[in-house]
Amino acid sequence: MREVVCHKEDIHPGKMRSATLGKIPVVVCRTKDGEFYAFANRCLHQGAPLSEGVLCGDTKRTDIHGNYEYIKDGEILRCPWHALEYDIKNDGAMLAEPDKKLRSFQVTIEDDQVVVYK
Repeated sequence: MREVVCHKEDIHPGKMRSATLGKIPVVVCRTKDGEFYAFANRCLHQGAPLSEGVLCGDTKRTDIHGNYEYIKDGEILRCPWHALEYDIKNDGAMLAEPDKKLRSFQVTIEDDQVVVYK
């Protein structure tokens, strides 16, 4: 199955939007470096529409006690209901339980159109 979901310029870097792949609701994300990713638009916890969440980053401890480094800016998809977070560049793996992953779909850019495949 193949679906054109929008034009490339319709999703600015660091943003996302909802779409459908046939009858499957999907969220299409564009990282700040311009890469596109698509996942089922449903949080694994209680089914919240992930497209209503935010793309943000994560923190990482540094060698200095109490200091953190902000990493993966625009690569973490945060659920709008309970703030569960998914790493979109790591197959949609949940940060708290990396063995749990969102259902992902292949995305290509064809003639400036974003195309999602099942």
